[in-house]
Amino acid sequence: MDRTPPPVSLAAALALPRTPGRSSEVFVDGDLEVRFAARPTNGPQVPHQRDELYFVASGSGHYRVEETVTAVGPGDVLFCAAHAPHGFEDISEDFSVWVLFYGQQK
Repeated sequence: MDRTPPPVSLAAALALPRTPGRSSEVFVDGDLEVRFAARPTNGPQVPHQRDELYFVASGSGHYRVEETVTAVGPGDVLFCAAHAPHGFEDISEDFSVWVLFYGQQK
């Protein structure tokens, strides 16, 4: 990236065009991809090819990685290694997360 992008507020992220259950691209730079998901899929996701971080922006729910389930809410940071089965469960109507994929595909 040749220049620093402007900040993206939660309100601006919520206004991004999106497909229900899917995340929207915020920006990509090299092997870093920043996305935003309002009401992500409730249940298992297809395991991804890269490591990822989630930052819970709003709402509450449960985050499952393999067999471990953890209650999550605003401000929580979640990690998922590439290829690990994971997903969100019992999410509130206002649940949203920032999603960062990084590194090479594994």
